[in-house]
Amino acid sequence: MTIQKPENNKPEQNKQENEKNIDKRIDQSINADAKTIITNPEPALAAAAQAEQDKIEGEQPKSNTVPSMANSKVKDASQFGKVAVICGGSSNERSVSLDSGAAVLQALQNQGVDATHFDPKEQDITELRQYDRVFNVLHGRGGEDGLLQGVLQWFNIPQTGSGILASALGMDKVRTKQLWQGCGLSTAPFSLLTADTDWQQVVNMLGLPLIIKPVHEGSSIGMTKVNNLDELPAAYATAVQCGDVVMAERWITGREFTIVIIDDEAYPVIRLEPADITNFYDFEAKYNRNDTSYYIPCGLSAADEKHLQALSLAAFRAVDAKGWGRIDAMQDEAGNFWLLEINTVPGMTSHSLVPMAAKARGMDFDSLCWHILAQTL
Repeated sequence: MTIQKPENNKPEQNKQENEKNIDKRIDQSINADAKTIITNPEPALAAAAQAEQDKIEGEQPKSNTVPSMANSKVKDASQFGKVAVICGGSSNERSVSLDSGAAVLQALQNQGVDATHFDPKEQDITELRQYDRVFNVLHGRGGEDGLLQGVLQWFNIPQTGSGILASALGMDKVRTKQLWQGCGLSTAPFSLLTADTDWQQVVNMLGLPLIIKPVHEGSSIGMTKVNNLDELPAAYATAVQCGDVVMAERWITGREFTIVIIDDEAYPVIRLEPADITNFYDFEAKYNRNDTSYYIPCGLSAADEKHLQALSLAAFRAVDAKGWGRIDAMQDEAGNFWLLEINTVPGMTSHSLVPMAAKARGMDFDSLCWHILAQTL
């Protein structure tokens, strides 16, 4: 008599049971997630950013110590090695960039740093291989849009500020706003424009006034405020001279603010008030005129300033920005905050806002430049 060996189905049965258990756990997880509904994402994300900050503060009591050479992780200028201060370039912001570069270069040299001016318009970019690190104040295209960041990453040279992704996103106003919208962060409504755009349809959608902007420019270059429908074609023509992509954005009537972020900390909020309060903070007001008013303290309540700082941190992190930068925002007449733009390579001139916020924090310009450069180590 032949005795058949019984089939061992146990491994197969165990496998099936494990698969059922896994499917059950996945279903439970999905059902649990489905019950979590964020009814208002913007405050939720801002609150999350603040909660994270509060957690850090809870673990490490916040120090009132102002960053300086004395308490920096870098104690000796020789630790930086040979530093290139990159500025100038070929963008429409060349003149501002040269001013920023001259100021940063002087501040670093004042402290014994072996720093040198480097202008990619006048020098071969491969010469950067001779340097140990880069302080980037190359504003606008080429220096703020991920191009320089990619070159430096390829050369394996440490640099100040954000990397390729955040720089490319931050220089593109439309994609930044789309990202913020996707994260539930409030940003002013907008529409892309072309030469064939139905101007009346734009007004119907966004209302008047409007602000017309080149999508890939900084320092308010090419921007025009439009109060009437018949002003739109001329405003578009002005903006398109700066690039082939132009946007219209709803004009937010209210107060304008800027929030400087360094080392993932939002510095004291600055309120900006152009001499002509019916207009905007344009290139002339930013760099050439002395009639713009800056307010620190900004005039917000403590709760509102804390909320705006948290919202700005959430916006900064969403773009994956690093090191230092600036967020511009508005508060409308109803008290709501609206994100406008991110600047990943802010100005460092005598009129610039980052040094202004740092001063309010108790940090002079030389210490500020040292602190930003120390982020590369």
